[in-house]
Amino acid sequence: MNLTAMQNWQEKISLNPEIRFGKPCIKGTRITVWDILGWLASDMSYDEIVEDFPELTKGDILAALAFAANREENTKILITTV
Repeated sequence: MNLTAMQNWQEKISLNPEIRFGKPCIKGTRITVWDILGWLASDMSYDEIVEDFPELTKGDILAALAFAANREENTKILITTV
């Protein structure tokens, strides 16, 4: 993944409780990171996504991936004993 996208996802992703219930979205849109990940998981290409949603750029898609990677990196599992 592009190192610049990994470092700059904060410039493209916003969290606003008034937009899509506070889910992380591409700034200036109502398109969530989850939407983009779902499209990629369903085998859509970057070009197909941008064609269907012209308000997005390849950089927005990379920012969504970087956001998801960052969230995964910072996820911790708590193990408790019974």
